[in-house]
Amino acid sequence: MHYLCASMFELNLPAYEVNMTEKDGKRLIFDFLRRKYVALTPEEWVRQHFTHYLVESKGYPQGLLANETQLKIGDKHLRCDTVLYNKAMHPQMIIEYKAPTIQIQQKTFDQIVAYNLLLRADYLVVSNGLQHYCCRMDYEQNSYGFLREIPDYQSIAGT
Repeated sequence: MHYLCASMFELNLPAYEVNMTEKDGKRLIFDFLRRKYVALTPEEWVRQHFTHYLVESKGYPQGLLANETQLKIGDKHLRCDTVLYNKAMHPQMIIEYKAPTIQIQQKTFDQIVAYNLLLRADYLVVSNGLQHYCCRMDYEQNSYGFLREIPDYQSIAGT
């Protein structure tokens, strides 16, 4: 089934042609990065819209984005929602999603910062589909700065 904008939640992101199906009574949405259907949850709804936004509106190369990236710290396993890699396959941006009903709070930023201790990405993004926050890391100054908007890929490709 194709839906232009199946309204699970109205988001502050452009609509795209959503590809959904149903299996065993559960709704599934096609993840074009993982090339498979996955369970349709509110967070997944945000992830799919956001990754389409990055590729279709911001020029991010689909081949450099990965959903559900596994990390391991000792015997603890973590999962990044989406990672953008640079051409040398070093993490350049980490993106953390929440459902639209979840307020973005300090603990959300704490979560993405914990991931970044391992990955040392240049950009950290948090979105619940309604609000989007992006900050650029400055490792030389041991600081970060929030950006007004999600940058186009061309503007970060050289970083």
